[in-house]
Amino acid sequence: MYRAIAKNKRNTVFIILIFLGIIGGLGYLASAIYQNTTIVIITVVAAIAYALFQYFFASSQAIMSSGAVRIEKADNPRLWRIVENLSITTGTPMPAVYIVPDPAPNAFATGRDPQHASVAATTGLLDIMTDAELEGVMAHELGHVRNYDIRVSMIVFGLVVAVGFIADMFLRFAFFGGGRNNNSNGGGGGNPIVLVLGLVAMLVAPLVAGLVQAAVSRQREYLADATGALTTRHPDALASALEKLAAYGRPMQKQSSSMSHMWIADPLKPGMLTRLFSTHPPIVDRVARLEKIGGEF
Repeated sequence: MYRAIAKNKRNTVFIILIFLGIIGGLGYLASAIYQNTTIVIITVVAAIAYALFQYFFASSQAIMSSGAVRIEKADNPRLWRIVENLSITTGTPMPAVYIVPDPAPNAFATGRDPQHASVAATTGLLDIMTDAELEGVMAHELGHVRNYDIRVSMIVFGLVVAVGFIADMFLRFAFFGGGRNNNSNGGGGGNPIVLVLGLVAMLVAPLVAGLVQAAVSRQREYLADATGALTTRHPDALASALEKLAAYGRPMQKQSSSMSHMWIADPLKPGMLTRLFSTHPPIVDRVARLEKIGGEF
């Protein structure tokens, strides 16, 4: 159990280091070609500023885009008590509880830290889950909050934005980098080598960034599964819940690709090609890991 959690945390750090290496390589290449590091610095600062904005406002955006309705204990005592008991068990503040009026079974958590957390479940999830399964799902979602996954996702988001900005900068400078006077000002316009580098950077870097972002998200899902199992001491219940999500899952009525990574199961049902960039690991793999964890109790 604890080894699985530690492994998932190490994998996330390793992937983020790869991300930083990509940005560092692009930045070095840009500064070497154009003899100017100012653009790279401005690009990275802008990406960080954009990520910080998302960090503080992404939660409210997610709640609004999902159509979630905040509830109190009297509105749905079953869901409220489960979340309340898990909060007491883990020693974390009681999050705001929401219900999403959608027949697709799913759930998500958001919040930059446990003091600003929210959890939500769809009506479809509440209809098909037993109490033990619902507890496992909510423990998974609170695991995201306890593991500060919103912070991690915002860091990765900022890195993705930085890669996109730098790649776009390569393309623009490759084509419009300074015309005929490039040799005197360090621009790259008209230079076929710079043009090729710009095109390669534009195409490859965002592609790799998307793959790395998806890999980080998948590791956080595994980590939340393990954390939820540790909280409830009943990994079989979460495994059973995931199997129901696989069997009864359907696309959400209000789909938003920007928050698809927040749900416990992919709300978009991607095709074969887009599964390469999926933010969720296959449910069969998650169930297998939970069964292995169950054998350690």
